[in-house]
Amino acid sequence: MIKVTLTTVILAALILIGLTQLQGGEMEKNSKSEKNSVKDIPKDSVMSEKKINKTDDEWQCSLTPEQFRIARQKGTEPAFSGLFYNFKEPGRYVCVCCGSDLFSSDTKYESGSGWPSFWAPISDENIAMHTDTSLAMVRTELTCRNCGAHLGHVFDDGPQPTGQRYCVNSASLKFIKKDEK
Repeated sequence: MIKVTLTTVILAALILIGLTQLQGGEMEKNSKSEKNSVKDIPKDSVMSEKKINKTDDEWQCSLTPEQFRIARQKGTEPAFSGLFYNFKEPGRYVCVCCGSDLFSSDTKYESGSGWPSFWAPISDENIAMHTDTSLAMVRTELTCRNCGAHLGHVFDDGPQPTGQRYCVNSASLKFIKKDEK
């Protein structure tokens, strides 16, 4: 008789989830939803075609150590510790590295996860998604398409209308009040 432990069951579930997502093509989502298409948002909200390439030394000069660790080295901040997890001002959230528009306060919601959560980006064009298999999990990593900054991860347990939870590190974001440009 085979002895099944809780660890074995969890590992098997993680492998099965990963295989299911790979077969379903979920890992590299590049499709645009109707609600978030470029035609529905102001032209200045979409990032420029010019990609930003800097060395680590250049990034370290323009970011705090925490921002560099998270945005450039794919770190994460502890839950319930980031500046924006419980922040409720109207405005938009931009990439801390390059200033690309990422999320609007209109799509921010309280997910209970301890990180700022959004149900949609300002534009799918400004976000890139990649397979992340770190920490023995298969997840979808979010990065800024303009500069490659690590933002966080996206999960399929968010509210409607998208069903998505864009779980983002506060240190990867900069907030711009609604009245500011």
